[in-house]
Amino acid sequence: MSLSNHHHHQNKNKNLGITIALNLVITIAQAIGGFISGSVALLSDAVHNFSDVLSLVISYLAHKLSHKEASEKYTFGQKRSEIMAAFFNSATLIVLSFFIIYQAIMHLIASSIVVADYVIYLALLSIFVNGISVLLIKKDADHSINMKSAYLHLFSDMLTSIAVLFGGLAMKYFQWYWIDPIFSFGIAIYLLYLSWDILKISVKILMQHTPENIDLHEIVHQIEQIKGIKNLHHIHIWQLNDHDIMFESHVDLDQNYLMSDFEIITVKIKTILQNQGITHSTLQPEFEVDDNKDLIHSHH
Repeated sequence: MSLSNHHHHQNKNKNLGITIALNLVITIAQAIGGFISGSVALLSDAVHNFSDVLSLVISYLAHKLSHKEASEKYTFGQKRSEIMAAFFNSATLIVLSFFIIYQAIMHLIASSIVVADYVIYLALLSIFVNGISVLLIKKDADHSINMKSAYLHLFSDMLTSIAVLFGGLAMKYFQWYWIDPIFSFGIAIYLLYLSWDILKISVKILMQHTPENIDLHEIVHQIEQIKGIKNLHHIHIWQLNDHDIMFESHVDLDQNYLMSDFEIITVKIKTILQNQGITHSTLQPEFEVDDNKDLIHSHH
C-alpha cells in the first residue's frame, strides 16, 4: 500500500468513525423525541437513523476486512466483505422502507395529534448531522459499492429529515397532521428505488454472474484471431468485488508449442483481456486433449 493510499485508508476510517458517533446521538435523540411528541415520522426517522448506524458499522468492519492481505486460508483475502456489506445494507433498507410505509398508513388511519416543536428541532438537528456525515464520506462513495450504500443511507436520511421538518412546520402552523405520514410514505418509496439497485448489483457479484460490461463473445472472437490458437473453452468470468474481474479458460493450441512460445501467446491474450477491464486471468494450454470444447462447460 502506498503512502497516499495508506493516508486515504486512515482518513476513510476516521471519517466513518465520526459519522457513526454522530448518527448514534441522533438516533437516541429522535427515538426519545418520537415517544414524547407522539410523532410516527420522528420514530420512523429514528429507526432509519439506527439503520444508518448499523450500516456504517458494517461498512467500517467490511472496509477493514477487505484490506487484509491474502493468506493460505483466504487466498483472495477478504475482498468480498464489502459486497456482503452492500447486500446487507440494501436489504435492511428495503425492509425498513416497508416498515415506514406500514407506520405511515397506520398513522393516517389514526389521524393522531403530534407535539410539533419536538419534530421541528429534532429534524433540524438530524439534517445538520446527516449533512456533515454525507460530506465526510462522499469522496469514498465514488470508489466502493459498500461506501456508496452507506452514503445512500445517510443521504436518504437527510431527505427524510427535511420532509419531517416540513411536516413539523405544517403541523405547528396549520395543524395539518396528515402531512407527516404522507411525507414518510413518499420517502419510503424513494428508499426502495435506491436500495433495489445496490441489492441487484451485489447479488449478481455474489452469485458470480458475468459483469454486464463484459462481452464474452467479442473477447473470444479477438483471442481466437491470435496465431496458434484453435479454440477457447471452459471459460469462467466473474467479479470478485466492484474492482476485480477474474477470467479463466482452457486454450486449445494448433501445435505442440514450447512453453516459451506459449508465453508469447499468453501476453497477447492478457493484453486483450486487460483492454476489456479484466484484472486477473488463469490460462490452461492444451494440445490434442480430448475434452468438451464448448465455450461454457457446465459441470454436472
